[in-house]
Amino acid sequence: MSDVLTSTTPVMTIADIESAHERIASTVVRTPTIACPALSRLTGAEITLKLENLQAIGSFKERGAANKMALLTPEERARGVITVSAGNHAQGVARQASLLGIDATIVMPRFTPATKVAATQAWGANVVLAGDDFAQASETAAELQKQDGRVLVHPFNDPAVIAGQGTAALELLQDAPDIDTVVVPVGGGGLIGGFATVMAALRPDVEVIGVQVEAYASLSNYPQEDGPTQGGSTIAEGIAVTRLGDHCLNAFRNRISKILVVSELQVESAITTLAEKAKQVCEGAGATGLAAVLAYPELFKGRRVALPLSGGNINARILANTILRSLLRDGRILRLIFQIPDRPGMLADISARIGNYGGNIIEVSHHRLFASPSVQTAELLVMVEARDTEHAHQIETDLARHYIVRRD
Repeated sequence: MSDVLTSTTPVMTIADIESAHERIASTVVRTPTIACPALSRLTGAEITLKLENLQAIGSFKERGAANKMALLTPEERARGVITVSAGNHAQGVARQASLLGIDATIVMPRFTPATKVAATQAWGANVVLAGDDFAQASETAAELQKQDGRVLVHPFNDPAVIAGQGTAALELLQDAPDIDTVVVPVGGGGLIGGFATVMAALRPDVEVIGVQVEAYASLSNYPQEDGPTQGGSTIAEGIAVTRLGDHCLNAFRNRISKILVVSELQVESAITTLAEKAKQVCEGAGATGLAAVLAYPELFKGRRVALPLSGGNINARILANTILRSLLRDGRILRLIFQIPDRPGMLADISARIGNYGGNIIEVSHHRLFASPSVQTAELLVMVEARDTEHAHQIETDLARHYIVRRD
C-alpha cells in the first residue's frame, strides 16, 4: 500500500474510544444487541449478536468514518475528503460527508458489488472505479489525493477510525456484560483493533478471536507476522484485504488469543443460517464470526459468545444464490434427473409420489429432443424441496424403486 495511505498518528486509547462514542452519538445508530436462542441451540454456545447490519448504511464502518470526519478542522473540511473502499466504508464516508457538507471522492475496485456502488453514489459522493482489488484501488486513491489535496479518511489504518469502530464494543459490553468471548471479522484490522482495545481496558477476561477467510488469511500463523495471501474472489469482499494496517496490528497485537480461518462454503452456510435461524440479512464478511463458531465448535461449546454482524450489504441475487447453494449442499433441495418412457401420465405419477412423501416441487424441466438417449424416452429434471436430509433421502429412495433417477 502506498505511503500516502499510511497514517503516522499514535494508536488510540480507551479514552479516545469513549470520546468517540460521545462524538458520533448524534449521527450513528446505537444498534441492538440481542440473544439468539436458535443459534445457541445449534452451536451449543450462548450466542449474542451485535446488529451492526442495522446501521443507516448497513455496516459498522460508519462509526470510524464519523469519528474521523468529526475531528477535521474547518480548513480540512473545505479541502474535501478522499477514501478507498470495497463498499461499506465508502458508504460511511459518503453519508457523513453529506451530513457535514463535505465534498467526497470515493475510489472503489472495479468489481465492487453494484448495490454498494449505487448506495455510495446515492449519498452524493463522486465514485471512481479503479483497479481489480483494494490494493490497486488504493494506488489510484493515492494519486488523486496528491493531485487534489484532499484529506484521506483511511478505511482502517487510522487511530481515529479504529477508535470509532471500537464504540461498537463499548455498546456491546454495556448491553451484554456477561459475555466471555467475542469473535470478530478481520480485514484491514480496524474493527478487531477497536474491540481488542476496549476488552483489554474494560474486560481483559473476555477472549477476543479474529476470523479471516481463506483467500485473505494473512494472519493464519498468528501471533507470527502477517504473510502473503492467495487473493481472488470471495463472498466476504468486505474483508478482502491483502495487508493489515500497522496501527490496527498495534491495537490488537498481544490482545487477541487466535485467528481462525474459514472457507468460502463455510461463510455461505453461515449467511444462510443467519437468515434462517436469526432472521438477519448479513453479508459475507459479517457472517464470518458465525462461520468460525460452526467450523470450530469445540472452541466455543458452553461459552457466552458475542458476534458482531458487521454488515448487511449483500446483493439480493447473491443472497438468493447463496441460500439455494446451501440448501442444495444440505440436501434440503434435490435436483433429480429421470430417464422416463415418453408416454402420457409419467410426470403426473412422479409428482404424485413426491407429493405423497411431503416433498414440494419447485421446478420441472422436460427434455425430449437432445438430452434423452433414445427417441422413445425423455429426460425430466425435477427440483424438490425437502424438510431435511433424511426426508430428502426417503423421497429419493422411493423414486429410485420405480424410475431410473440420479441426483444432479
